[in-house]
Amino acid sequence: MTMAGGLDAYRAILGDEEIDEIHRLARPLRGASVQHVNSTAVGGGVAEILARLVPLMREVGLSATWDVMTGSARFFAVTKALHNALHGAPADITPEMIAAFEDATATNLTLVRGADFTIIHDPQPVGLVRARGGDGRWLWRCHIDLSDADPRAFALVRRYVDRYDAAVLHLADYAQPLAIPQLLIMPAIDPFSAKNEELSETEVARVLDGFGIDRKRPIVLQVSRFDRLKDPLGVVRAFQIARAWHDCQLVLAGGGADDDPEGERVLAEVREAAGKNPDIHILSLPPTAHREINALQRGATVVVQKSLREGFGLVVTEAMWKGKPVVGGAVGGIRRQIVHDATGFLVHSVEGTAYRIRQLLTNPGLARRLGQAARQVVLENFLLPTYLKQWTLALLAVREGGRGVSRLAIP
Repeated sequence: MTMAGGLDAYRAILGDEEIDEIHRLARPLRGASVQHVNSTAVGGGVAEILARLVPLMREVGLSATWDVMTGSARFFAVTKALHNALHGAPADITPEMIAAFEDATATNLTLVRGADFTIIHDPQPVGLVRARGGDGRWLWRCHIDLSDADPRAFALVRRYVDRYDAAVLHLADYAQPLAIPQLLIMPAIDPFSAKNEELSETEVARVLDGFGIDRKRPIVLQVSRFDRLKDPLGVVRAFQIARAWHDCQLVLAGGGADDDPEGERVLAEVREAAGKNPDIHILSLPPTAHREINALQRGATVVVQKSLREGFGLVVTEAMWKGKPVVGGAVGGIRRQIVHDATGFLVHSVEGTAYRIRQLLTNPGLARRLGQAARQVVLENFLLPTYLKQWTLALLAVREGGRGVSRLAIP
């Protein structure tokens, strides 16, 4: 839930005109049922978005629900391989993997309730469209970068996706040859959530002290799941280079997700790479550690997100909202958020990451300027009411049978 006052609480940030417009746009949809389905209730950006979006959809008159599919360890191993392949990793999609995918899909078909709008998030539950019936509209919400998708992996997904009314992507770069319209909606953060709300200096200090982080020395931070696509090993190497020039600390903070079986292996690799260096703090946090993440971001001197692939990168959005200078991999949605040398730095290598960390630690005035500009970008583009407005426009367009939707980028 959002803070007391719901959508009206955002008036102080976005103004009356914007909030009133959202209510007006949603009026024709009042009473419509909307069912969201994804593959995990905790961990990762999709679950965090849905936890905030669904209550706001209800507030503007939609009958919105959120369901989570279940699956075996084998199923999630298959979908993790599929996820990596859709991001461009080489794929070996075997008949056994397809069978495991389809078996889990069949088990979860009872989740489908025949809503006016059924919104399926990411590849794991994409096959639930097999249960489609009636006059409801179906949308596939893809949160990952499909621009270099392995053709075999995408073929498995596409045979389901083409049965939807529309696909919803983050960026035009991710568009694929589909038989259905493709809409563009970039995700957002909630400034009133525990991860983003204002914190006192006392609370920030308490959290840093609790993790044994020295508040008197610069802090370089990356927050993300322990996932190879987030390149935590590259962050360790970049820090080791920068550390030769600056007395600073590295914090790698994150955890896993229910649908990601690789997390523990990656975490072990990161710990091995860090060795016994007392200036590298590796924090494996539960998915409920939102205030702790908030405090770490607010206490950081420089925030890094050295992703090799990225659907959008809401951790970048979060840090920018807090006025932090961000060094981000020049991939996916990070490129849409960071304007190089204006709202942060985009990098392509370990060495480039180290150089930009050094530059920001050497020049606090530059870091402050980039952070201030970054916050303004989030204010204008990536806050939750804007996301709700875009979804409202998308549902209205799809309800009208797709007229004019094929070339539509939701503003």
